[in-house]
Parts: sequence; structure tokens; C-alpha cells
Amino acid sequence: MIIDLATQAYNALHHNRRRSVLTMLGMAWGIATVVLLLAYGAGFERGLWAAFRSFGTNLVLIFPGRTELQAGGTKAGTQVRLTINDLDYIRAEVPLLKRVSPEAFKQSLVVFGTRSANYGVSGVYADYARMRRMDVAEGSFFGEADDFTHTRVAVIGADAKKKLFSGQNAIGETIRLDGISYQIVGVLKHQVQNGDDNLNEHVYVPFSAMSDLINTYYLSSIVMEYEGDHAKVVKAVRASMGFHHNFDPKDQRAIFVFDVFADLLDLQVITTGIKILLGFIGLLTLGIGGVGLMNIMLVSVTQRTREIGVEKALGARRWHILFQFLAEALVITALGGLLGVILAYLVSWGVGSLTLWSAFEENASEGDIHLYINSATLIWSTVILSFVGIVSGMLPAIKAARLNPIEALRYE
Repeated sequence: MIIDLATQAYNALHHNRRRSVLTMLGMAWGIATVVLLLAYGAGFERGLWAAFRSFGTNLVLIFPGRTELQAGGTKAGTQVRLTINDLDYIRAEVPLLKRVSPEAFKQSLVVFGTRSANYGVSGVYADYARMRRMDVAEGSFFGEADDFTHTRVAVIGADAKKKLFSGQNAIGETIRLDGISYQIVGVLKHQVQNGDDNLNEHVYVPFSAMSDLINTYYLSSIVMEYEGDHAKVVKAVRASMGFHHNFDPKDQRAIFVFDVFADLLDLQVITTGIKILLGFIGLLTLGIGGVGLMNIMLVSVTQRTREIGVEKALGARRWHILFQFLAEALVITALGGLLGVILAYLVSWGVGSLTLWSAFEENASEGDIHLYINSATLIWSTVILSFVGIVSGMLPAIKAARLNPIEALRYE
């Protein structure tokens, strides 16, 4: 039966080739629009996520602040300063932690030869690079042995290397940070940035060696990587810091907690909403092709009224007629969809990438919008196409199936 339906559908389409081709082109244009819009939405999401890559995923960062609520005898407005002792408190009292690193920050004059610039310098543990998803382009990040041995080594960002060394080799060279010599052991890959803390213009040194530049007893921040529920980690951090620094854990300003996972969830809601909107716009565009398909099928039903009457007189049931015309509509939809997907691939290949982060900084092509058509895009496009094809073909098919055979035979 399926073969017979396919044969009838082919014969009907072959008989009206021009009309069928034009209808297919309408469906092809619609599905190409759907695929490209969905690919644009996915590319936009990847571009935004590229900028958040340096924050990792399961990270919590805490920064010092000032109390806002009075509790335990501490008056409002009291400064809360993070200390090196807080690392021990956090390790002992906060569950689910994998890695912890202090960060002591200082703006310093960085000098190499006759070139100099003011860059941010951070003293951190070696695990910091893994937590912040830092990739090294040259050399390597300093190791765990350097965390406590006061080794004066440094890792510099891509832009800092470009300005200080101007294309020359940087590994093994010595730079001066506020007059103190540090040997470069690594250069970071360029990273797309979304905040004021530009990692590409940053210098990282072992936490123990940072004490030559600043008093490392007081910390600029503490970075923690965890596994499990982020809300439990944040709650435990606030409770621990509140107890040891004598402030109310509910005081949001006493310490600033940057929960990366929570922020990424907000970002995901935004990007999902954008993709749904683009998919809906594509559905409306494809719907125009569906209206054209429905119109052509209604014309076909009118032109073949006597044929339907003959089929019913010979014993064809309603569902035979229904599936006959529905099959024709689905064949047009499928062929148009295949042509549309090919067109979408050609357009995406021809366009390449659309500017996003490259408009704000150099070497940020990773954060641009690339129209990659992945399997998820094709699956959703197929679902939308099938929905439009069935809806567009069902009304004419139902009309054909309900024709009275006697009146159909009389039709001229």
C-alpha cells in the first residue's frame, strides 16, 4: 500500500511538474530560513559562552566587602578582609570542594628591556590555572612545588607578551615587576573577555613569590572549585566566613560571592529564550510555504474531483483518499526540506562567521557567531518541517476524503 501511495504521489507531481517545483522551492526557502535561524541562535549562545569560559563552571569566588547588617556586636560598615587563615577555615568547613586557591592582587609596573606597561599581577596557587580554564600557548604554568618555595617565575597573558616582546620569544626571559626580577615560564593563549579583568593583560606568579610585591596575609579573593550543589557551597562559605569574621551570614555585602554556575544559568535562560524566538520566527516563515502548499493541494483536489469519485466507486475508502493526498503533500515537503537543508549548508559555508566579540577586541574570533549546523538544529528543523507539512496537507486531504462519490462523478 505504501508503494502504491508513493507511486500515485509521484505520478501526480510529475503530471504538474512546474507547480510542484515552485511549491517545493517555497518549502525549501522556509526550511532553509528555519535551519539558519536555529544555527544563528546556537552560534550566538556559543559566542557568549566563549566569553565566560575563563570563569569555568563549578566555581565560587569570594571578595572582601563591608558589613551592612549589625550582628554579634559588629557595627554596620565594618570592613571585612579576607586573610590567608580563611583558606584553612574554608577547607575544613565547606563541603564538596575540589580545589582552593588564594589570590593576592597588585597593579605593578612590568618592565622588559626598554618596554614597560602597568599590568595586574596576581599571586595564586598552581591549581588556579585549571580552575579558570587557562590554556597555555607557550611553555607551561608553574607547578604545585612553586606554591610554597618562593620561586620567582611568572606566566603572562597573550596581550602582555605581544606588547613587551613584540613577537620575540618570551620563555626563559626575565621581566621586572616593581623592580624585582621574575623569569617567564609560560604564555597564556588569548582568551575572549567579558569583564574588566582582562586575563590577556595579566601576570601570574606563585603565591609565595607574591610576598615580594605585597603583604599576602590579606587576600584580594579566594577561588574555589567544587562538585555537587552550588547553593550548598555558597551557603557554607557564607556561614564559615560569617562565623570567623563576626558578621551575619545573610549580609550580602559583608563578602561578595560570585557564583559562576548561578550566573551561567541566567545566561542560559536568555540564550534559550533567543533560540525559541528565532525558531518561532522560522516557523512563521515556513508557515508561508505551508500556506502555499495547502493552496496547491486544494487546487489539486478540485481538479481531480472526478478521479476521486472513480476511486470511491471502485471501493476506495475515505482513509485511502486521505493518505493519497497527504502522501503527495509530504513528498513535496520532504523534497523541499532536503533542498532547503542543502541551501542552508551552502549559505552557512559561504557566510563563515558573523562578528560578535571581534567588534570589541582583537583576536576574539572564538567569540564570534559561527553558523554551524549541528544534529540538534537538524532534528528541530525536521520536527518543525514535519508539523507544517502535515498541517498543510491534512486539510486538503480531509476535503478529498469527504467528497460524495456521486457528486464527484458528476463534477466537470
